[in-house]
Amino acid sequence: MGGAVAMAMRASPGPFLRVGSAEVATLAAGGAGGAERPGRPAPLQDETLGVASVLSQWRGVQGIHGETKGCQTASIATAEASAQAQTHADAQVQTEAPEPAAVVPVSQHDALRLAAFLRRVEVMVIRELNSNWQSHAFDGYEVNWTEPQQTVSCLHTLVYPPAQGQGLHVTGISWNSTGSVLACAYGRLDDGDWSTLKSYVCTWNLDRQGLNPQQPSAVVEVSSAVMCLAFHPTQPSHIAGGLYSGEVLVWDTSRPEDPLLWRTGLTDDTHTDPVYQVLWLPEPRHSHRFQVLSAATDGRVLLWRASGAGQLRLSKGFALAVQQLPRSTKLKKPPRGETEVGVTSVAFSSFDSSLFVLGTEGGFPLKCSLAAEAAALTRTASSVPLRAPVQFTFFPHGGPVYSVSCSPFHRNLFLSAGTDGHVHLYSMLQAQPLTSLQLSHKYLFAVRWSPVRPLVFAAASGEGDVQLFDLQKSSQKPTVSITQTQDGSPVYCLEFNSQQTQLLAAGDAKGMVKVWQLSTAFTEQGPRETEDLDQLEAEVAT
Repeated sequence: MGGAVAMAMRASPGPFLRVGSAEVATLAAGGAGGAERPGRPAPLQDETLGVASVLSQWRGVQGIHGETKGCQTASIATAEASAQAQTHADAQVQTEAPEPAAVVPVSQHDALRLAAFLRRVEVMVIRELNSNWQSHAFDGYEVNWTEPQQTVSCLHTLVYPPAQGQGLHVTGISWNSTGSVLACAYGRLDDGDWSTLKSYVCTWNLDRQGLNPQQPSAVVEVSSAVMCLAFHPTQPSHIAGGLYSGEVLVWDTSRPEDPLLWRTGLTDDTHTDPVYQVLWLPEPRHSHRFQVLSAATDGRVLLWRASGAGQLRLSKGFALAVQQLPRSTKLKKPPRGETEVGVTSVAFSSFDSSLFVLGTEGGFPLKCSLAAEAAALTRTASSVPLRAPVQFTFFPHGGPVYSVSCSPFHRNLFLSAGTDGHVHLYSMLQAQPLTSLQLSHKYLFAVRWSPVRPLVFAAASGEGDVQLFDLQKSSQKPTVSITQTQDGSPVYCLEFNSQQTQLLAAGDAKGMVKVWQLSTAFTEQGPRETEDLDQLEAEVAT
């Protein structure tokens, strides 16, 4: 069946041809070889012909349609801007390859010339060096890299509201050994019996961040009015204080729960009058140990040493009796047969640790010595023998001397201030003052030499001001007068800061302590200032 179909397809190819296939039918019938064998179909042969292409009628009928469409969003605003610098510059740097520097050897000839030159100038150079070494032109001069301070300004106003509420005065102030903490004693210096009045000792750390001028760093409550106080020379938290009751106490402000370290107690050795000054003194054979010196209007100067039982025990004592003072002193007849000389202030020499000056109620300063051996003519009971310390008596003020201060730059000079409103400049070598300055029509309560300027001192007056003197500028009037109290209330105490020398603190009857920042003129020592102080003494003395 399959073979019959194949034969039929060969014999009758016509029905399978499409339009345009005549050439193909001819080839199927024998093609070109059909002429050789007529009547019989020639065998099929492969032949390559040209490509036949048939055009598509459908494409022509349908055609191809294309459309181009676009979509535009809302218009977008655009802007062009340019910026031009005010100035511009173009620069080019062209480096060149460095050439190695040639090391020129020093010739033997140059070395010989240098040696000859040094030999010629050797004597002259040594002479000039020796001259500069012996010169005092720049003594005390220090380079100051800080901005100069041209005015005196108030840095802090420190108050303790409970003390102000009781109407207490600031009776004493002291800077600690680091110069950053200021202690303040509260009491009363006017008339009245203040022996039972509760009082305070307060400290402020001025270097602490967030300083509250109305909130002290430490507060110590005291059963009696505190008349004076002094920080320990090396222990920054130890404070000695003298009370109206005559007691001497030592506190440690680093122990807020129990600050009291030692006290004299009420014994026969205790002062019987108010203590007006306390100081710390090194022990003679143990410079790292300190004793407390106290002076009171009962006429005694006492040295106390701490014991292990919390007590201050008397180690040495001095008593002042009228009959033992030098005869050159013109004294009024003591009232009611009294013989004691009341002591109001003490100052020690910076050049002789045994030499000190006392200010007295009688108005005359006294030159005294710790090495005195003569027995004091007094009937006061004491556990140790009392000595008579007075060596020399100076011409008196017109009233009690409230303050004395020895020069830290001159072994013979000291200042005194009293109720007559005068400051006296004395030499240890003569009774008469070298000069007398009337600074106030009221009392002068304190005077202090500057620790850094040999010719500068400060005084606190009963008229409410602090006066700064520069003897290099004027020996008769203050260089600056600072108003401490607006209502003229007295200024009772003042102290320079020996560590931060631009600071001066002053306390007043309003219960305030003001810390003043001094101008550069009061803190920078000029050349030859010590020599000028010597010359001042010599000129005034003649």
